[in-house]
Amino acid sequence: MRFEWDFLHPVMRVPYVPTIGPVHPDALAAGLFEDIVRVAGTGDFLPYDKDRRWSPVKDESVLPEHITHTSVRTLIPTLRPRGAGTLNVYAYGAGLEEAADLATKLAADCRTSTARVVTFHRPDKPPPAGAAATRIQLREFGHARPDDHAGRILPVDSLPTPVRVTFGEFAERLTSDGFAFLHTQMQAGTVGPVLVATDGPQVVGAIGPMETMTDSARRTRLLPQYFGVLPEHRGRGHGRALWRAAMAWGSANGADYQLLQTEIGGASDRLCQAEGLRSLGFVATAKL
Repeated sequence: MRFEWDFLHPVMRVPYVPTIGPVHPDALAAGLFEDIVRVAGTGDFLPYDKDRRWSPVKDESVLPEHITHTSVRTLIPTLRPRGAGTLNVYAYGAGLEEAADLATKLAADCRTSTARVVTFHRPDKPPPAGAAATRIQLREFGHARPDDHAGRILPVDSLPTPVRVTFGEFAERLTSDGFAFLHTQMQAGTVGPVLVATDGPQVVGAIGPMETMTDSARRTRLLPQYFGVLPEHRGRGHGRALWRAAMAWGSANGADYQLLQTEIGGASDRLCQAEGLRSLGFVATAKL
């Protein structure tokens, strides 16, 4: 399918591509949308898809025959069959009622338990309070700056064994933040470095894995990380120290930028705002 940039560009409030997620504004083009249609239903990953580091098969796919693409709206439905299934309709431009109707119909046709409409909002026009939404944030890398937390944050593999083994307990306590999954990947040796904060003999915070990937415009992206600090150790500067160590790693390893999605008003959101990241807008998800 061919997408017309003259149709897409006026309604692209946020640089976000279905099944791929946020992209750098300079990489945004109609060709990205054509790429996700080209691999639809194959289970293949595009070479610049950040999710390919976690699975051998892509589990969300566009439904090309149900795309609406006009000068005032573009609606792109996707299906994620995992579990009871999720049907998303990504809505660009006018036509939210049409997007909801399409999501409801396709969810019934595909026998999925969940139907959702995903909408996009400019940085100066956040979604209504209470909406399930995230902020897209951009960090551009320039020259590395001195890290005033140097020495406090180390790769977990460099720790003495008695301290290193406490990462397992840390990961179990932050299972809901993805660290139990990350720990299994670390044990399998399939991911990059994980940076940690310690307090005496135990790991109390972590960020990682630290990895980069080339995007569709051939720029180097620092990939998103799992990031967390044990509740009783928050408010002591560990989160900021981890964040700055991760940014120093990205700069030292040739990253041009990083894109993050943060829960509006959450700890990571506030940290990113305080650290001067640029807001690219908001992604709101409405469950029907």
